[in-house]
Amino acid sequence: MTELKSLQNHFLIAMPTLDDPYFARSLTYICEHNDEGAMGIVINQPSSMNLKELLSQTDEELVVDERYGEQIILAGGPMNQERGFVLHSAQEGYGSSLSLTSEVMVTTSKDILTAIGENNGPSSAIIALGYAGWKAGQLEQELQENAWLTVEADQEILFNLPIHKKWQAAVNKLGVDVWQLAPGSGHA
Repeated sequence: MTELKSLQNHFLIAMPTLDDPYFARSLTYICEHNDEGAMGIVINQPSSMNLKELLSQTDEELVVDERYGEQIILAGGPMNQERGFVLHSAQEGYGSSLSLTSEVMVTTSKDILTAIGENNGPSSAIIALGYAGWKAGQLEQELQENAWLTVEADQEILFNLPIHKKWQAAVNKLGVDVWQLAPGSGHA
């Protein structure tokens, strides 16, 4: 049996043939991948909410900095959509933070949302509601079925590109024209 290669800190790029309405043309950042399964956050699907609306649900008294209040909240995945996740540049000091790499952290506590809303947060951050999850072996099976391509994550794509450009930028990083790939490619 081959040893599992962790895809943590990689992007999952949805193949054009993936027709699941939630994941069509999605780009997912993999936060954790081990023999028990995988967890990631879709980073290019906007929700219908912005930061000001989200914060008003948690703290009506908070005054949100105008520059940050319009930040789009992402639809991070179909699981636990009422739960928030913040992918951000490394900065300690928040409850419930986990270092994913030396440069990227994920935080699930409300204190980071307040800091972002007040312009005291990390230098780079994206906020999502929900996540994508795979049970043991499920992601590997989907990769064999050519539902996804993978590429090492890139902070420029993760934090700085507009949502609508992230999927294509990750595809470009592969150096292939994904639209010319046949649905069954990769099988001998």
